[in-house]
Amino acid sequence: MFSWLFNTLAGKILCTFAVSMVPVIELRGALPIGVGMGLDPLLSLIVSIIGNMVPVPFIILFIRKILDWMKRFPGFARIAAKIENKALKHEGKIRKYETIGLFILVAIPLPGTGAWTGSLVAALFDIRLKTAVPVILAGVITAGLIVFFITYGVTLIV
Repeated sequence: MFSWLFNTLAGKILCTFAVSMVPVIELRGALPIGVGMGLDPLLSLIVSIIGNMVPVPFIILFIRKILDWMKRFPGFARIAAKIENKALKHEGKIRKYETIGLFILVAIPLPGTGAWTGSLVAALFDIRLKTAVPVILAGVITAGLIVFFITYGVTLIV
């Protein structure tokens, strides 16, 4: 099975897609992983963007219910509080700049930013799904292009 995953085009695409859905790693890690496995950089970028966006609507729609459920159990209550505090850390930017702040939060490819954090912030600050998803998508595309050109732009130009 693992040989199929790493030695076929479909397997490489699937692996890149799956990695891009993982929190913290997201697109920033999936893009170089896809290229490292032999995918064309542009294909890896597209697959990474699509994969990074898959969890977004689910996070926005369900994270509050999940956090409320977690708070009922002592072991999970601390984790829920930590997740909420991570979102609240960005409250000033989001309240001041609204959708532009959300875009910037997602677009800057640094640890602690990205689609997962942006979705969490959107949910906790009641940014509607129809507003949040396009803004997060624009941020993910921007982050993807930044990572793409930093990592591969020089080699594509030369």
